Amino acid sequence: MAAEREDAGGPAARERSASGWEELAPGVVRRRLPRWDATVGAVRGTSGLLLVDAGASVEEGARVRDELLGMFGLPVTRVVLTHPHFDHVLGAASFTAARVYAAAGMDVRLAGAGEELRRDAEHHGMPGDEAAASAESLAVPGHAVRGELTLSPGGREVVLVDLGAAHSPHDLAVVVRGTGEGGADGRTVVFCGDLVEESGEPQAGPDASPALWPAALDRLLSLGGQDALYVPGHGAVVDAAFVRAQRDGLARRFAQS
Repeated sequence: MAAEREDAGGPAARERSASGWEELAPGVVRRRLPRWDATVGAVRGTSGLLLVDAGASVEEGARVRDELLGMFGLPVTRVVLTHPHFDHVLGAASFTAARVYAAAGMDVRLAGAGEELRRDAEHHGMPGDEAAASAESLAVPGHAVRGELTLSPGGREVVLVDLGAAHSPHDLAVVVRGTGEGGADGRTVVFCGDLVEESGEPQAGPDASPALWPAALDRLLSLGGQDALYVPGHGAVVDAAFVRAQRDGLARRFAQS
């Protein structure tokens, strides 16, 4: 997690709505949430939305749900969790009618992690009652992603990719493919979770696998390509050059530890 800062601008910067949502491609949006600057994203389908991460609490998830309903007039029918840390998963309980996807093995990890997530949320400043209520209603993923899983909401290809252990034991990327060449629809958008952070140095907690992290970023770059927009778990949207530089920095950092 990292503290929020303003977007630096440049080709990756996007226009924000008054509510803070940015459109990255037609029907593809994201928002930097307050407090821990965690990203949530959404992809519009024909009858519902696919949500990427869900916020840090049930209250935060409910605000995301209501904002998206107001923007698109559609419910969230799929929730994809990029990794098992509290600021990305505790809001998932607000989407009771949605299918919840995550990397294989994350269901087992979360099934017994309510108390750990509550303590972590409180340690990072969440009020105790909010942390307890969110942990008690923790949504365990019911749809495991092994390797790659392709979904097609609204005709746009969305690929969920299990990247294994790196920032966490269960990292997953969401690759939103474009629908045409040369225009806005042709831009690929990659939701990276906390494999990439822009608003601060990437965080390697006790459940990280630092030696595997650079290879996960190599895979991320091969999935998105040179011209994709890369959406960090915290911070401004970046390009492939930023991800490559962060990959090299992590390799140097962990080689010295």
